[in-house]
Amino acid sequence: MISALILTYNEEFDLPGCLDSLSWCDDIHVFDSNSTDRTREIAGARGAHVSTHPFDNYAAQRNASMQLPFKYPWVFVIDADERPTAKLIAEMPRAIAAASHLVSAFRLRRRDFMWGTWLKHAQLSPFYIRLLRVGKVTYTRDVNEVAEVDGVTMSLDSPLDHLAFSKGLSHWVDKHNKYASLEAELLIDGAATQHASLHQALFGKDFHTRRVAQKAIFYKLPLRPLIKWYYMMFVRGAILDGRAGITYATLQSFYEFLIDAKRREILRRRAAEPL
Repeated sequence: MISALILTYNEEFDLPGCLDSLSWCDDIHVFDSNSTDRTREIAGARGAHVSTHPFDNYAAQRNASMQLPFKYPWVFVIDADERPTAKLIAEMPRAIAAASHLVSAFRLRRRDFMWGTWLKHAQLSPFYIRLLRVGKVTYTRDVNEVAEVDGVTMSLDSPLDHLAFSKGLSHWVDKHNKYASLEAELLIDGAATQHASLHQALFGKDFHTRRVAQKAIFYKLPLRPLIKWYYMMFVRGAILDGRAGITYATLQSFYEFLIDAKRREILRRRAAEPL
């Protein structure tokens, strides 16, 4: 009734656990970005359909993956470091069976974990579109991609667990260092702030629209790293998540600082280039 899709790059550590969590699915696709470890070997040995596609950007990779020959009209999109809970596994087929033809996607709540602690308060955006009808979702934005849905989006109640630091702190930092470079380019090009509408941020038709506008407005603010740290710590209550929450809020603030630092570096380099 539901196919599963995992996008991978060097995921030999997390992939086995992810595949275990999908034992209920008889149509699992691994869409790989030319991994150099045992990712594809592991996936093939476990019975998954394995495809390889060169990486361009995050949105393009997801759009390319949606062209795979899925067995079912609905696809559950999951990362290697994510695990569906038993309640989510039971809820998804019920939700699909009850959905009208107008429904094209389901949004679910993701729970991020750090060192075994659920970042209940520190997590900024827990809602993600991960169960979708084939051919009804297009991804935009080169990094931290956004799902554009052709049709109605409904919500699921059960959570998806995200082991955000399963490969360690160094891996998280390396990944977000790459994200920061891409975000800096989007800031310079204006793509990161083009949807900065206060009206949409407050009164957008759905969570997705409001979130996109809020993020665009946030990128226009001065002292963004400090604002983010204070907001996460004392407005969202990251401090209530203990050491994990405080660490996560600080890492996220450093990520914002890194984006701005890289933006300034790129601009200085371009200014120094000969015409």
